[in-house]
Amino acid sequence: MEIDIPDDDLRALCQEQRLAIRKLGAACARKLRSRLADLQAAAHVRELVAGRPHPLTGDRKGQMALDLHGSVRLVFAPNHDPVPRFADGGIDWAQVRRITIVFIGDYHD
Repeated sequence: MEIDIPDDDLRALCQEQRLAIRKLGAACARKLRSRLADLQAAAHVRELVAGRPHPLTGDRKGQMALDLHGSVRLVFAPNHDPVPRFADGGIDWAQVRRITIVFIGDYHD
C-alpha cells in the first residue's frame, strides 16, 4: 500500500525511532514501526489484521484507526480522488490502496 505523510511532525515521528521513543515511549514506538510495516506490506486496507483496524465516526468519519499501545492510535484516511465507495456511500476499504496518515496519538483526549 502507498502511504503518504504530508505533516512534517508526523513524518518525523514515523521515520525517526529515537523521536518516536521520546514522544510515545518504547513500547508504543515499537508498535508504530510494526504497524507501518503492516501498512506497507498490505495491498489494500482490508488485508490489515494486526492493530484491530476500525473505522471511526463523528468528526473522524471517513478515517480508520489502528491500535498502537494503550489508547494511542495511528489514524489514516483514503488518499484517492474520488474515494472508492459503496452504493450506500460508505467507504469501500477493500479498494483503498493509498492512504494518508493524519494523526498519531490519543484522539479520546
